[in-house]
Amino acid sequence: MAQAKKPKRHASAIKAQRQAERRYSRNRAIKKSVRLAMRAVSDAAKAKDANKVADLMSAAAAALDKAAQKGAIHWKTAARKKSRLAQRVTQLAGASA
Repeated sequence: MAQAKKPKRHASAIKAQRQAERRYSRNRAIKKSVRLAMRAVSDAAKAKDANKVADLMSAAAAALDKAAQKGAIHWKTAARKKSRLAQRVTQLAGASA
């Protein structure tokens, strides 16, 4: 009985898979840091710490811009998230005043 032949994978397909795995892990790490930065801003806003919110907001905006620059997220997604985060901070600041 003849054994079935295993199909040969092209070197380019193997390399493409390696690159995809590398990009996937890098993008996950970038997105995780963005989520953590945004959560920190929300937590500081809820705690009504105005100085901390301003610093964290600029850090979160920088993280979003960097993620968009690296291609982990679309630039319009980054802009939308920055806008909504700023709106939320403004609302929480207005509610505390």
